[in-house]
Amino acid sequence: METRSISIKISRAPSALPVPRPISLLAALLTVLPTACAPTHQAPSAPDPAPPHAAAPHADTKPADPSISLFNGKDLSGWTQRGGKAAYFVEEGAIVGESRPGQPNSFLCTERVYADFILELDFIADTDANSGIQIRSNSVPDYKNGQVHGYQVEIDTTDRAWTGGIYDEGRRGWLAPLDKNPAARAAFKQGQWNHFRIECRADHIQTWLNAVPCADLRDSMTASGFIALQVHGVGDRKDPLRVRWKNIVLTDLTK
Repeated sequence: METRSISIKISRAPSALPVPRPISLLAALLTVLPTACAPTHQAPSAPDPAPPHAAAPHADTKPADPSISLFNGKDLSGWTQRGGKAAYFVEEGAIVGESRPGQPNSFLCTERVYADFILELDFIADTDANSGIQIRSNSVPDYKNGQVHGYQVEIDTTDRAWTGGIYDEGRRGWLAPLDKNPAARAAFKQGQWNHFRIECRADHIQTWLNAVPCADLRDSMTASGFIALQVHGVGDRKDPLRVRWKNIVLTDLTK
């Protein structure tokens, strides 16, 4: 058998393209990798700044005050007289009611009517004077020729001392006398300024004299009406009796 030799010639790759140095390749990778490996989602953005606090109200902006001064301290604006001809005038910042002989009960009435309210006022009365504060009262032609009628918070300077009781003027008479309330009867200060607080809420009427509870009445006959200051008739008595009222403030509770 004949044996032949075979020679294999291995050609070297052309040297036209130089082999990149390892250090150059590493540098390239370090340049590319941060961008290539970056996460596809964006980093969360910084939260929006908190909204600024609401500006403080202007110094002149105040909640509406529901209290109404019924007397301006100067004149009788907002009032009208009904019934008898007792004299009403303003003196030293107070309304003065002065009796006249031969006159029936006289009333100085607000021109506005009120339903639910808190009424506060100060008063002083001469000894022997009889007076009262009309609340939810009315005067209509078809009732006794316009006679003033309605709830009256009594001012009683006699020894009976029922100041703060409730009398139904021109209709039913006494609704809440004070014969069973000795604390209320003792609260009246003869010859001094006294303070009334009167509350009307729906059919509930309550009174306080110098912070002492007096009457507590449930009655639904009249839901609204004017406020009035009464000077009671004195018959033929010629020397006048006076009652004074001031600081007459009403808080309207009607919704």
